[in-house]
Amino acid sequence: MFKLHYILLITFLMLSIKGYSQTIFKGKVVGIKNKPVVGAAIISTANKKKGVGTDFEGNFIIKLKNSRVQITSVGYKTKTIKLINDFNEIVLEEDEYSLDEIIVSASRESQKRTEVPGAIGIVTSKDIEETKAFGVDQLVNQVPGVYMSSSMAVSNEQHMMAIRTPIATKALFLYLEDGLPIRPVAVFNHNALLEMNSTSFGRVEVLKGPASSIYGSEAIGGSINFITQKPRKEFGGSFGIEGNSLGLQKIEAEVSITALDKYGFYVGVHKVRRVNGLIEHSDYEKFAITFKNVNDFSESLQWTNTVSFIDFRSDMGSSSLSEENYLAGKYESNHTFAEREARSLRFRSTLDKVWNDNNKTSFNFIYRNNEMNQIPSYRISTRSEFGEINSNKFKSVVGLIQHKIDFNLADASLIVGGTIDYSPQEYYAKQISVTYDATTKKFIDYDLTNNYKMFYDADILNYASYAQFEISPVNNVKFTAAIRYDGFSYDYDNKDEGASGVEDQKVTYNNFAPKIGLNYNLNKRSGIYANYSKGFTPPQIGSLFRNSGLNGDLYELKPAKFNNFEIGAYATLNSNIKLDLAIYRLDGKNRFVTTSDDAGNYLSQNAGETRSQGVELGFNWKITDNLEFDYNGSYASHKYITFTEAAKDRKTGTYFTIDRSNTAMPIAPKYIASTSLKYKPITNLLVTLQHEQLGEYNSSFEGAAKVNGQSGQTTVYDGHHLINLKASYTYGNFEIWAQGLNLFDKLYSTRASYRYGSVKYSVGAPVSFYGGIKYNF
Repeated sequence: MFKLHYILLITFLMLSIKGYSQTIFKGKVVGIKNKPVVGAAIISTANKKKGVGTDFEGNFIIKLKNSRVQITSVGYKTKTIKLINDFNEIVLEEDEYSLDEIIVSASRESQKRTEVPGAIGIVTSKDIEETKAFGVDQLVNQVPGVYMSSSMAVSNEQHMMAIRTPIATKALFLYLEDGLPIRPVAVFNHNALLEMNSTSFGRVEVLKGPASSIYGSEAIGGSINFITQKPRKEFGGSFGIEGNSLGLQKIEAEVSITALDKYGFYVGVHKVRRVNGLIEHSDYEKFAITFKNVNDFSESLQWTNTVSFIDFRSDMGSSSLSEENYLAGKYESNHTFAEREARSLRFRSTLDKVWNDNNKTSFNFIYRNNEMNQIPSYRISTRSEFGEINSNKFKSVVGLIQHKIDFNLADASLIVGGTIDYSPQEYYAKQISVTYDATTKKFIDYDLTNNYKMFYDADILNYASYAQFEISPVNNVKFTAAIRYDGFSYDYDNKDEGASGVEDQKVTYNNFAPKIGLNYNLNKRSGIYANYSKGFTPPQIGSLFRNSGLNGDLYELKPAKFNNFEIGAYATLNSNIKLDLAIYRLDGKNRFVTTSDDAGNYLSQNAGETRSQGVELGFNWKITDNLEFDYNGSYASHKYITFTEAAKDRKTGTYFTIDRSNTAMPIAPKYIASTSLKYKPITNLLVTLQHEQLGEYNSSFEGAAKVNGQSGQTTVYDGHHLINLKASYTYGNFEIWAQGLNLFDKLYSTRASYRYGSVKYSVGAPVSFYGGIKYNF
């Protein structure tokens, strides 16, 4: 009897163990182009409490009794499958109309859009594929409130930017590559995006308003984060050629592979040039290459290395035309020898370590080596017999550590970080005497003089620490608070002391930049947010030491500070309509302003108080499966609240002041908009009709212009409307596209400004045609 009971008990236990045994399932979740989906949730359909998330490379391991699971991830459609005992590769389909997009720029960490209390504009990989952009401007100008002023007719990739500001050359915008600045503090160049490789872009995120609490100075109007592509799992790539009717030619290629499922490699390269452009002396050529290596040593350790190199040369013919030539269509340049050469090398190495479910650290190292040499056309005018040739070089060593702690209470997390950036700079500007031919009205030659206008070395040091805390005390509510401390040091060594520039000196600045924000999500598809943030930017070295002040010594430029107040809303309605709304006010103190006199002399100074305020709207409507409507627009005003301009009398050389208080800032469009209608008559054909609009603005200070011999006038640019038509077709592994821009051949200017007693126009391209073909393998 005992033995029978024993046998029955053993049998019962074995059946019980078998019934409750679990199987270990492994796999990887990927999205478009086999790119890993980070943070995807793998949840058992039998037990909703049983689940795991994917790691940095989309991998997961889960123990289950029942193999049926549901996979969800923000930005992707939910998928339910039955796992197999072999390795599971799960491909998710992007949900174009999901509100839960992943944002990385707000905190250098992956976040849902519903967790970010700020205005974010995203150019997705799908947008990049469909746009077939010839320039960065065609990408970022899709974001509400962003206007990158760049003329494909003459710009040679040179540009200016407006994000919650006038169209400006000032250090009000921060350009990032994979979350780290491409240039150091105090060496901002408004043309810095020519140092980027657009072929390597996998995604672009525009964080509007001050982001100083995370990124530090210069992130005032906004920061633009160009996120490079990740290596593909399988071998593949592309090869393409394109060109336009304005002399532009481009060839590009990509190749990518992941070896042993751990070691990924990506290379993206392009060569572009323009010859015989619309305007004389506007030729240019550029070579760009990016190499990226991603090493997945384990589920908790990843090492990424990225190298980018840019080699650029362009003519610097007259980018601005006189009103007479602009209206008459005389695209002539009086500059025959002005040019710009730029070389940029960037190396980044990042080690990401996940310590446990609640802690992870990112270690970053950057090396930059930049050089820009030029004979600038903007330093040469008929009002002087002289110009200059200048050279700007810098090298940087940057270290950044960031750690994130997730708390098991109220969805709270803490990010802490520290960074140090040491960038020695060498600069000289040597005077040249120019030869002007009055008959042809051209500058035809130059000779070097022995006089420097500026010659210095400067050691630039920026050190900072920051913290950001997030918590959700109740469902659907998230609070965010952040603060950053920055210290700056410019150690200026004048190599031409006693002859030009100011004496040797060391200038230091420091700043605290806080930010607080709130998200309230009404449901999974809609929410509202509010934030207050503080922005800060120190004077640029070129402005600080180049221009003497009213007393002939160092002009004591003060740091510019900004307070930003913002509320907004986001929603996805019926899975077909998506909108994003932001209302903001950006109050500035000591904003940097550069003025010029009739002789062409520039003077950098601080405005007292300024105010920019406006509304931005992004609206997307998927009308049918093959018809889609897009609108991105902003309406804003920009004013000087208090500003006493320092001016110089050309004849006497004496200084005087002009009160510009309570006037509109110049070159500040009120309305900016881009509207498009996308139609897919068949699966592989996309046709896009696009309308671009730029509203009117003052091209001069109020009452500062002379028109028809009468002083006290204000010059105005009336704005413009452009119509573009684009089509792209996919046939097997081939993509073919054609574009007609400015189809009605409207005369327009990308930027109009009053200088030297008249309005100058950066001419936009007339009707032009673009085309290209790409082979994907």
